[in-house]
Amino acid sequence: MTEETDWLGGQLTSQAVPPDEHPWVERFGVTASYRALRDGIRAYYRRTYPLRPEAARLPDLNPGAGRVSKLCHEPRVAVAVIDELLQPYRAAGLLTVLYDRRPVAVSMDGDRCTGVTVAGHDGRETILTGQYVLDATETGILLELGGVESVIGAEARSEFDEPHAPAEAQPLNQQGITFCFAVSHHEGEDHTIEKPELYDFWRSYTPPFWPAPLIGFLAPDPRTLEAGTRSFEPNPEVDPLAVSADQSADAGDKELWGFRRILARRLFADGAFDSDICLINWPLNDYWLQPLIGAGQATAERALHEAKQLSLSVLYWLQTEAPRADGGAGFPGLRLRADVTGSADGLAKAPYIREARRIKAVTTITERDVSADLLGVGGRTRYADSVGVGSYRLDLHPSTGGDNYVDVPSVPFEIPLGALIPRRVTNLLPAGKNLGTTHISNGCYRLHPVEWNVGEVAGEIAAHCLDTELEPRDVQADPAEFARFAAVLDRNGIERRWPEVRGY
Repeated sequence: MTEETDWLGGQLTSQAVPPDEHPWVERFGVTASYRALRDGIRAYYRRTYPLRPEAARLPDLNPGAGRVSKLCHEPRVAVAVIDELLQPYRAAGLLTVLYDRRPVAVSMDGDRCTGVTVAGHDGRETILTGQYVLDATETGILLELGGVESVIGAEARSEFDEPHAPAEAQPLNQQGITFCFAVSHHEGEDHTIEKPELYDFWRSYTPPFWPAPLIGFLAPDPRTLEAGTRSFEPNPEVDPLAVSADQSADAGDKELWGFRRILARRLFADGAFDSDICLINWPLNDYWLQPLIGAGQATAERALHEAKQLSLSVLYWLQTEAPRADGGAGFPGLRLRADVTGSADGLAKAPYIREARRIKAVTTITERDVSADLLGVGGRTRYADSVGVGSYRLDLHPSTGGDNYVDVPSVPFEIPLGALIPRRVTNLLPAGKNLGTTHISNGCYRLHPVEWNVGEVAGEIAAHCLDTELEPRDVQADPAEFARFAAVLDRNGIERRWPEVRGY
């Protein structure tokens, strides 16, 4: 296994994004291994943190009491738990993890991948070989390097008859990226950063579909697109035990401090923490001026630089100009928590990338397969080859093509094995958001538990094919062979069907 940073976990850790999950996550709708991760995170807090007794007793402990998730927590805690889960395999010599390695080349022999070259920041290269290769990168870079048939950006409406697709294909129309960061607040102290290089640009930038400058508390509601003002009050006195996280009832994004809070000081013993810790992943710091994928290295580097500058500019504005409830301006007590994100510049180690290069798959999941507006909230698309489940709204952030939010109801969905099978290549499989979705359906398949499920099944099908000497497409196409594989998934706790629940 290779990792570009020094933290395993991707979206959950190096990108510092608290898990976006469906409202039934505490009862069903995730794999057993993902549930073990969630249980391990709660156990870590109970074991190592000075929780209030009534908080420690909660089976559904939410350490951050954030409204985006029932399990908002610090990214480094997830890193520790992931390392614990993997340790037996490392100790047995079954798993080697190479940190600070990124793919730079893929070797192909016809329809088979024969090797992947990875390089570190020191320039040293290593060639990795294996009978199966899983692409769990955030951008689907192995697909590009290996010439695997794939797509980026938005498909034309004529291709799949998706109501929200553009009339013409727009490969460089991709969801915005975000450099998340964490802050605490210490009244009476001054932690103001140096004015960012591009602050004057970002402070005045007003998107054509935005009601005011991007850096400000007035922004569109993602679901209605109506302008609304967000509130911001560091360290509110609301009891975190009273917070309910259920995005099917309330998106929870209007009160910014509590939205993605990852440590709620009042859940812990008095004096243990003098501030909450809040994760900043807001409308204010979504970046969409340049595409990250498919426009060349120079454009990608510019996108990353400008996205970092946007996030730093949001912090500087919060510290110096943001309106306060007392009539003043600025919160200089906001402290950038580089210790929380584990980085030198204080931002997340890696950008939050919402959209990857996607395989052209045996089965392509489209808006018509998941939209509650098209299927009804009680509707369902069922697949004979289902290998998992997920649920989340069709949530697309503003994009490099100039699109505003698309955030509409979806139905609980299944993950077809066919969406993990490339049309031509036999042994290179998607293991994240690079499966066979469209620009639109990616909006609900790109979240933590779904990507975990995809990666887990990619590993399972590779192992199964090694055992049976079949290829993944043989398993998917033959009902009897698929039934054998499905029995393996069932034994390993991978849920493949939903009970009767409704979309939201």
